[in-house]
Amino acid sequence: MLVCALLAMAGCTPAASDESPVLAVVNGKPITQSEFDVRWAELPESRQARYQREGGKKKFLEDMIARELLLQEARRLGLDQTTAVREKAQRFQEQLALDELVREMARTHVQVTQDELEDYYMAHSSAVLATEHIRAAQIIVPTAVQALDVKNQLEAGADFAKLAQKFSTDQATKYRGGDLGPYRKGAAPQEIEAAILTQNPGTVSEPIKVAAGFALVKVTSRDPLDARSAHVARERLQQELYAEKRRKQFEEFLSSLRSKAAIRMADASRIIPDAPGQVPGVSAP
Repeated sequence: MLVCALLAMAGCTPAASDESPVLAVVNGKPITQSEFDVRWAELPESRQARYQREGGKKKFLEDMIARELLLQEARRLGLDQTTAVREKAQRFQEQLALDELVREMARTHVQVTQDELEDYYMAHSSAVLATEHIRAAQIIVPTAVQALDVKNQLEAGADFAKLAQKFSTDQATKYRGGDLGPYRKGAAPQEIEAAILTQNPGTVSEPIKVAAGFALVKVTSRDPLDARSAHVARERLQQELYAEKRRKQFEEFLSSLRSKAAIRMADASRIIPDAPGQVPGVSAP
């Protein structure tokens, strides 16, 4: 009903069957279904969700009508013809062309083979593709004597988290009961990591010499990595490899363009300051 009313007020007839249906007409300017669909698809998912909460696509159409009214008024005032607007439009058009060039290069030149993927997986498996989820905790005290005393209390049945809160000097983990969170290889010093990776769940290490004193490490849980997590990790590595190849290919392409181009450089140091705030032509102190 809303569409028919708008068409009637505009004194227009519906679009021909081989054209996109007209949703609204604003001072003679039609807003078509295809234009609406394109604009809607360009919205981030968060914006689409917000529209769904506040009236759905009907609200979005109303906003498109409001936008068209404002745009027509800006044109009536000649604001679309100002130098500033034209320069911004030119820069935007140039950026769109550059983005399209990068996408075209990626489509036609960047390929990732299965062998390359497997090699990349192997090279990064220790850092990303862990075979298990490990959670650990630590207590750090200044001296070996204190570490042995805490160790004895633990062996006598004391609670690790409570002793960490009482004795540990590591402010980052002390108030969490020494909890290090889900452990990722390379996140801790080698001495502590060795204990984390080799201990059984529930066991506490012997005192370990570290920069801040002596550490006691407890592995609180060790679970096999589920298939979904492994798949996500491999997908992430695949994206990293693709991005790396795309960057390298782009650098080679740009280098090729430079080698064939005629480029003349002025003495940019007379125009562009070498340091922030430096006045052109004045040497930095």
